[in-house]
Amino acid sequence: MENPPRVRFLDRSTPPHIVTLILLAGISALAMNVFLPSLPRMTEHFDTEYRLMQLSVAIYLGVNALLQVFIGPLSDKLGRRPVILWGVGLFLVATLGCIFAPDITLFLAFRMCQAVIVSAMVLSRAVVRDIVPQDQAASMIGYVTMGVAVVPMVGPVIGGVLDEAFGWQSTFWLLFVLGAAVFWLSWRDLGETSTSSGLSIGAQFRQYPELLRSPRFWGYALTCAFTSGAFFAYLGGAPFVGSEVFGLGPAVLGFFFGAPAVGYMVGNGLSGKFSVRVGINQMILTGCCINAGGLTLALVLFYMGFQSEWIFFGSMTFVGLGNGMTIPNSTAGSLSVRPHLAGTASGLSGAIMIGGGAALSALAGALLKPGTGAWPLLWLMLITGIAGMISILLVIRRERRLSGLG
Repeated sequence: MENPPRVRFLDRSTPPHIVTLILLAGISALAMNVFLPSLPRMTEHFDTEYRLMQLSVAIYLGVNALLQVFIGPLSDKLGRRPVILWGVGLFLVATLGCIFAPDITLFLAFRMCQAVIVSAMVLSRAVVRDIVPQDQAASMIGYVTMGVAVVPMVGPVIGGVLDEAFGWQSTFWLLFVLGAAVFWLSWRDLGETSTSSGLSIGAQFRQYPELLRSPRFWGYALTCAFTSGAFFAYLGGAPFVGSEVFGLGPAVLGFFFGAPAVGYMVGNGLSGKFSVRVGINQMILTGCCINAGGLTLALVLFYMGFQSEWIFFGSMTFVGLGNGMTIPNSTAGSLSVRPHLAGTASGLSGAIMIGGGAALSALAGALLKPGTGAWPLLWLMLITGIAGMISILLVIRRERRLSGLG
C-alpha cells in the first residue's frame, strides 16, 4: 500500500482523520498529568501523606501498563473502534468517581479505573500502522503524538489555575467534559482500520511469544522504555521539587511543569519531518544523546551552585526534546517488527514503557524527602537516559553485524 486510504472527516465509514487520532492521544496524556499541580492540596483534602497521594500517579501508570497487555490483542481480534469507544466511555464513569470520592481509598480506586483511557493512546498508534506503510509510520506517529506533547504543555498550567480558582475537583471536571467531547468525535469519525485476525481471544494472546522472541522488538521497546523513564520519574518527583524545594504555588508550578512538553513538541515535529529521510535508528540515537545531555547539564549547573526552578525546569526541555525524537521512532520500529500484530506490539511495548515508568515514578516519590533537594530525581533521570542510549547502540551494532553477514 503506497498511500493511505481516503479519509473524510466525521465519516466513520472511512479511517479516522488525523485530528481524531491526535485528540485520542491527547486526552490520554491529559489524564496523566493535568492534576499534578494539585497534589499538595489534594493531600490536605484527603488528610493523608504526600507519598500516598503520589500513588495516584504510580498506581495509575501501573494499571495503565497492565491494561496495555490486553488492549492490543483485543483490538487485533475485535477491531480498534469498539475497544476505543468502550475505553473512553469507562473513563468518563471513573472520572466522576474521582470527583465524588469521599476518601483517599476510593479516590485511588477510581483513579486506577481511569487508566482505561490508555486504549486511546495505544490504539491511535496502531491505527497509524494500519493505514500507512512502514516507512511512513514513524513520521505520522510523530504528528499523532503531538497530542501527547501539546496537552502536557498546557495541561498543568490550566490545572494549576483551575485548582487555585475552583479547587482540585475542577481539573477532573475538565477531564470529564473533554472526554465526553472525544467520545462524540470518535463515535462520528472513527472508522475501523483493522481486519479481524480470525483467531480466538486465547489464540490472539498466544501470539505474544512471537514478539518476545524478536531481538529487534526488545531493542526498540527497551530504548523507548528507558528514555521515557526519565520523563515518568519527572512526573513522580517534579511536583515535590517544585512545591517543597522551590516553594512554588499550584499555578506557577503548573507553568514550569510543562517545560518538557515544549521540547517534546519540537522533537515530535522533527520526527515527523526527518524520520523517513534520516532513518529511525539515527533519530533515536540523537534523541537519546539530547536527553542524557540535558540532564548532565542540569547536574553540572547544580553542582556549580546554580540551583533554581529556572535551571531545573529549563533543563527538562532537553528531556522532552530527546523523547520527542526517540518515542515515535522506537514505537514505529517495534510496531513494524510484525505488522500483522501491530495492536499487540503497541500494547506490549506500551506496557513495558508504562510499567517501567510506574516503578520510576514511585521510586522518585520515595527518594525525595525534606532536605534531599532535587538531587535524587536528577540522578535517577540521568541513569535511565543513559540506559536508553545503550539500548539503541546495541540495536545499531546488531543490525550492522547482520548486514555485514549478508
